[in-house]
Amino acid sequence: MNAIVGQSGGPTSAINATLSGVIRQACKSEKIDKLYGMKNGIEGLLMGNIVDLSYLFNDEKSLSLLETTPSSALGSCRKKLPDFNADEEIYRRLFSIFKKYDIGYFFYIGGNDSMDTIKKLGEYVRNKGIDFKVIGVPKTIDNDLVETDHTPGYGSAAKFIATAIKEIACDCSVYTIKAVTIVELMGRDAGWLTASSALPKYYYGLGADLIYLPERPFSQVEFIKHVKAMLEKQPNVVVAVSEGIKDANGEYVGASSQSGVQDAFGHKYLAGTAKYLESLVRHEIGCKVRSVELNLPQRCSAHIVSATDIDESVAVGAYAVKLAEMGETGKMATIVRKDGEYGVEFSCIDAKDVANKVKYVPANYINEDGNNVTEECIRYITPLILGEKSISYENGMPVHLKIGF
Repeated sequence: MNAIVGQSGGPTSAINATLSGVIRQACKSEKIDKLYGMKNGIEGLLMGNIVDLSYLFNDEKSLSLLETTPSSALGSCRKKLPDFNADEEIYRRLFSIFKKYDIGYFFYIGGNDSMDTIKKLGEYVRNKGIDFKVIGVPKTIDNDLVETDHTPGYGSAAKFIATAIKEIACDCSVYTIKAVTIVELMGRDAGWLTASSALPKYYYGLGADLIYLPERPFSQVEFIKHVKAMLEKQPNVVVAVSEGIKDANGEYVGASSQSGVQDAFGHKYLAGTAKYLESLVRHEIGCKVRSVELNLPQRCSAHIVSATDIDESVAVGAYAVKLAEMGETGKMATIVRKDGEYGVEFSCIDAKDVANKVKYVPANYINEDGNNVTEECIRYITPLILGEKSISYENGMPVHLKIGF
């Protein structure tokens, strides 16, 4: 039978590498005839927006270029499927499309919300006794999927953040005037991305001096105390904060500057945390202060991807296809870290055990004062950012695959 693959949720610098892995293995498979791509995920699939990937990617050159192209080549969406017991019509529409294209395998590359789609489709086919293979493939720069050691996309985002923080710290270090620079990083509930800002300080002595993750309640009083103490030691202080830090009452620190708008899964759009803290420092300390929001470059800076991340992303995509070939359904492929010298192997878990759950930075990865991470956290992150990919350039800029075919 034929297969179909889609990408969902926020793009990353490695999500296309995972797509490449799916394509590579599907083309080798004796059980899959043709591989289709759904444009804009499940939302586009419902509208019949389908492309023939077997035709588009039939050589090594195109697949290699795909692997170092940022964003989601197939487009994305944030559509939430209803429970089939409450609304079965949408499932009937989906399976009429699958029948039309003789599709028996479904692969969805995404994060928490995408695994909710895999869970619901898996429950539907089991309930109806349909022979249909549904496999989730992990992806998210947030690294917050449970039951997998880490997620494709995180290593490259962490590499970009560590590099950007190091360069920002270099820039800030040239002046003797008292100054504070606050850098806001992505991370609604989990602080994995912000934790990576600790790497340059640990290895080179220059980087984020204070780090605040959403796993710990944020105290404005303690924050000002920490900044003042650091300013006593050095003239320039770099602070890294997660966009999702909350106070003891569970309120977002940057709530006053946020729109309150939510996506289909009920997630509020966050921004403005660093800007708020900039005003706080200016008012309480009175020194020079600026805020920086790294924003989208964290997930789309493909010129500085981690080779480890890209290679593992391809491998986990290929493994997802192998799971379907073995008859698995309603599962998500997982990455398992080996003991000793860094290495990984692959396994799987029921999507229901992953969907709508969050993997937080563990307590032993955060220091006692809640303003930095521990050496154990550094050891966990470091292998994930290692290695560089050879990037082709034209006219001084990286060459990327055209998005939106």
